[in-house]
Amino acid sequence: MEEVLRVLEEVKPDVDFSVEKALIDDAILDSFDIISIVNGLNDAFDIEITVAELLPENFNSAEAMWALVQELQEQ
Repeated sequence: MEEVLRVLEEVKPDVDFSVEKALIDDAILDSFDIISIVNGLNDAFDIEITVAELLPENFNSAEAMWALVQELQEQ
């Protein structure tokens, strides 16, 4: 989880990702942020987030992103 937070803070250092639960719904992250986050997570965890996984519920919080990373690592 710490590595997810590190990736997120590199993309948007002004957001407190430990408390935000509606990053997409509240438009805190835009499409360019998501692309940067996906690239960062792919590199950090040696995974491949596909278009099918680019759902708001997978990116609304750091916890959701961590759950997605764990799911992809198990595949």
